Amino acid sequence: MVEHAQLEWDTPLFRTALTQFEQAIPYAEVNESIAERLRYPERAVMIGVPIRRDEGHVQVFPAYRVQHSSVLGPTKGGIRYDPHVSLGECAALAVWMTWKCALLRLPYGGAKGGVRCNPRELSQAELQRLTRRYTSELMGVIGPQVDIPAPDMATNEQTMAWMMDTYSMQVGYAVPEIVTGKPIALGGSLFRHEATGAGVVMVIERVCERLGWNLSDQRCVVQGFGNVGGIAAQELVAKGATVLAVSDISGGVYSEGGLDLAAASAWIADHGALEGFPGGQHVSNEDLLELPCDVLVLAALEDQLTAENAPRLDTKLVAEGANGPTSIEADAILAERGILVLPDVLTNAGGVTVSYFEWVQDLGRLFWTRDEIRARLADKLGDAFDRVWNLSESKGISLRQAALVSGINEVAAALKARGIYP
Repeated sequence: MVEHAQLEWDTPLFRTALTQFEQAIPYAEVNESIAERLRYPERAVMIGVPIRRDEGHVQVFPAYRVQHSSVLGPTKGGIRYDPHVSLGECAALAVWMTWKCALLRLPYGGAKGGVRCNPRELSQAELQRLTRRYTSELMGVIGPQVDIPAPDMATNEQTMAWMMDTYSMQVGYAVPEIVTGKPIALGGSLFRHEATGAGVVMVIERVCERLGWNLSDQRCVVQGFGNVGGIAAQELVAKGATVLAVSDISGGVYSEGGLDLAAASAWIADHGALEGFPGGQHVSNEDLLELPCDVLVLAALEDQLTAENAPRLDTKLVAEGANGPTSIEADAILAERGILVLPDVLTNAGGVTVSYFEWVQDLGRLFWTRDEIRARLADKLGDAFDRVWNLSESKGISLRQAALVSGINEVAAALKARGIYP
């Protein structure tokens, strides 16, 4: 690898993504020229997004969009609104998205974007103005055959509706395929909302079959109770597993006999957070990760398992519903302890897979049923899981390395065939 002065996206999270790539490369069918190309995003855009606040003054928010690879097709990735959004975070997430799309054999590359803001401090009208101006600034950078955004942290189907409308108004006709994760009324897909969380459980179910475990016997802890964690917890219970603990931004709640998830959801609907929920013992997010369980589902933020807490985990299986929740050091500790990790690029790929289904449906103006979509998702994830498991066994490498090698090989084969232009 050629050494360079520090680049603008060079942050700890991007270095984690790059280190994972370097650890996978020796097992991949990739020459050094192709590896070098894949170490860098193709395009990184930094934007100042000005909006008029409700009080009348103008405030400018830093915003980003990073596209890692368009070798296989248009790039694809979420938009997040968060105070910690940075170019490096977007670059790391775009890299993981490339491997994820390639692993699932979707005709996409990876992208990620976001606005550095605290969405809780913005009114609905301010969020709409922010979204519309951000979309306007990205004209020429995004497009249904170029780069297709989706919801991520603190963005949702309403955000996507504003993006779709802004883009459509600029080009003069309705373009539902510009974003995924939209409302059904605008060409959104059935099952998109549940896809990531349901996909996490589909992958857990597959690994239980391989290991000879009954999913219904497993005691589970779920970090996060939002779009991914909340759905994953419900799917686990529906399949007979026991969910001992969940958490949100206010902390966690634990019940040794299993939580009443319906009651927890109702409490959040009434109170805005799990804080004060009477149905269990309250624990910190840090303590929640170390509770004794069989399956630990990480469905919150990146960088949750570290060298500091990995030695104290009391679980047999970690399922990464979030992107990048396990540090390089924690990965090594868990491997040494014999704790299996289902990697993010496989485990949380349900969201982008059903986003792909949504895009295909929008392009064809032909829509599928919920059962059709769920069955297609199960087939896609099952195929990817089997390839990753078999590669892991044949090469004697971790599931993460096997998932990355599978994805890298797909991109590398396309890049080799296309060559470098000019």
